[in-house]
Order: sequence, then structure tokens, then C-alpha cells
Amino acid sequence: MGEHVIKMPDIGEGVAEAELVEWDVAVGAEVREDQILASVMTDKATVEIPAPRDGKIIWLGAEIGEVIAVGAALIRLEVEGEGNVKPGEALADEPAAKAPPKTDPKPTPTTAEPPKPTAAPAAPPAAAPQRAAGEKPIASPAVRKRAMEAGIDLRRVSGSAGAGRITHDDLDAFIHAGGETSNGNSARARNDAVKEIKVVGLRRKIAEQMSRAKSRIPHITYVDEIDVSALEELRARLNKERKDGQAKLTLLPFLMRAMARAMEDQPQMNARFDDDEGVIHQYGGMHMGVAAQTDNGLVVPVVRHVESLSLRDCADELTRLAEAAKAGTATREELSGSTITITSLGAMGGIVTTPVINHPEVAIIGVNKMRVMPVWQDGEFVPRKMMNLSSSFDHRVIDGWDAAVFIQRIKGLLESPATIFIED
Repeated sequence: MGEHVIKMPDIGEGVAEAELVEWDVAVGAEVREDQILASVMTDKATVEIPAPRDGKIIWLGAEIGEVIAVGAALIRLEVEGEGNVKPGEALADEPAAKAPPKTDPKPTPTTAEPPKPTAAPAAPPAAAPQRAAGEKPIASPAVRKRAMEAGIDLRRVSGSAGAGRITHDDLDAFIHAGGETSNGNSARARNDAVKEIKVVGLRRKIAEQMSRAKSRIPHITYVDEIDVSALEELRARLNKERKDGQAKLTLLPFLMRAMARAMEDQPQMNARFDDDEGVIHQYGGMHMGVAAQTDNGLVVPVVRHVESLSLRDCADELTRLAEAAKAGTATREELSGSTITITSLGAMGGIVTTPVINHPEVAIIGVNKMRVMPVWQDGEFVPRKMMNLSSSFDHRVIDGWDAAVFIQRIKGLLESPATIFIED
């Protein structure tokens, strides 16, 4: 028998470390070649680490949430024949052996008899209040409020304090004894549980990015109202005419094309600010980040070179990237390199938001929900489909006037959507 050490692989150019986000095996598990052993994350892309050969797990070198350097020992396998190290040999970059994770995400069956449950002692019956007929219960306002919220009739509760006054402890005893509410239902007990959730993986990446953006970028948020009635009519018509295989048009492709047109006059919006070096990198190509919510958290797939894409191309690429992001198959390249970002909560978008800039970019466009509103037009109120754009800018490099001009240009294009397609 020999030992084979699996090290943290080189995930991509320039990546020096990765965070362990999941173990798929535990110490003692038998594994087959190409079986997934663990998942690590860097720059919001998750990479699975397979077994290079058959063997038995005898050592795991990290816990969930730890950051491991590329090349560091991660797993030891006991293998048939010769391994790549001598049994028990300590490697120069290998930390002291760690205990296996407390919980195995994929536990193996065991024949050990489980411990027999111990019956919990029965709760004592609620004591009958020792109170004269017609006598009102005595309790503080706080106790009365709590009893009212829980639906408890204080006349049914015995008081243990002086003069029979009812305390919070008396309410607790009444609840745990199975006392009934005024509606005949069991009284609600207070829940004092505290659940600790370790911030790891994508959630930790999001937290780090948000902290960096808010601490380093002085945001200015500009909100404007847009009449999208004509746009919605055009969108509905184009969707009726779409061919098989074409993605359904949402509002976002129109916004992307409008932003590309507006960017022709204000290229400073399509930039990234290296505030360490004091250099603004202004890009000719517009690489649009589109924030997408997944089961694991927020990711930002990137539609590249929007300036060269048609409306249908934008829709198709948005659909493809959104599906990849939700399935967790988006590559590192598809989740990085954006030069400006769109964020939208769809129907839950609210009236106004204050979007956080995707550092080191200098602008983010936020889409709020669409509503039918009465608008004064030609001497009367008429129903129109209205929507707000809530957009944030890096005030170090974007002046408020320029931000307003940029959004006004986008507004004009969306309110007269045919102009989006007119080439100057």
C-alpha cells in the first residue's frame, strides 16, 4: 500500500489561493478515480476536485471556509501500489493534520445501533389561579402586552409574586404547561434560539465585494421616472414575431442597447477606476455585467461587447448566461471583466433602490418595477406604464451633472424605442 497526496490545483492564471466550500467525502471513505472529492471557489467560480486514482481517504487538510494556497496539500489517499509520497511523510507545505469535518455532507451507512431516545419529562399542568371570583389579575403593562399578543387570558394564569401579581416567569410556566389561548389554541412560546451560520463560499465573496465597494467608493444615486408604454408595445409585438430558438425579449436587451447608444456620447461611464494607482481605465468595448440571483447568492455574468450586438443577440446571450449561472456552470471568464453593470429585481424591484457599484467599475444602472400610473397628458389623466431607473455613480470620477445627462439620454431612447435602432 502507498499514499498519494492531492494538492490544491492551479485553477487559473494569476490565482494563488482558493476557498474550500464543500467536502464530498469524509475520512475513511473509499473513492474511485474521477470521483468528486471537494469543491473550491475563487472569483465567484466554483471548481470541483476529482480523485486522480482509486483509494481510501486517510486525511483531509482543511475545513469548510478555509483559504488554501495553490500547491498546498489538501487530501491524502491510501492507494494500491506505490503512491507519490512515502507513507506518513510530512510535506514542507503541509499543515498539521486536522480532524475531519464535524458533519459529513454525504455520510456513509453505519451498522452501529443509534442511541435510544430518552423520554422528555411531561410538562406540569397549568395551576388553577387562586383568585376570588370576579377579582382582576394583577400584572405589569409589559406582561399584559405579551399575554395579549400570545392570546392568553390572564384570568387563567396564577401569579407567583406579591399580592398574586403575574410575572413573565408565570407566563412561561403557563405556556410550557400547555395553557390555551382565548381562541382555544396552544399559547405561543418564545423562541430564544440563536443559529450560527458561517459566512463561506459565494456569500463570503459577496460580503467582501460589498464591503470594498461601500468603503472605497463615494456613491451618488440618481433616480428618474421613465414612461415605457411605447417600449412595452414594441416588445410585445417583437415577441409575437420571434422565430423558433430565439429568446423571449425582456426589457433588459432594450436597456442594454440604449446604454450602448448613450455611451457613445459619454464613454467615461464605461470604465474601471484603479484607486490604488489613481488611474481610470476607459474601455472601448462595453462588457455588461448583469446581476443575477441564484440559489447560492448573487453572481454577475458578463455579456461582452454589447456595442456590437443586436437586440436579439443581447437577449440570447442574457438567457444563456443566466441559465449557466443558476446551474453553477458559468466559467470564471463569464463571471468577470465587466465594465458597467445592470441590476434588476424584476417584478419585486420596488419603487426606488440604491444599487451598490460593482467595484472597481464607476457606474451601475438599477431597474425598478413597472407600474400603471395616471399621467397628465393633453389635458387629461391617462394610464401609462411607468418605471424608475435608480442608478449609482462613483462621485470621485463622475460628476452629478454627467450622471443626470447619461440617464436622461437613456430615458429618451427608451421612451421613443424606435430611436434605439436609428444609426446616426
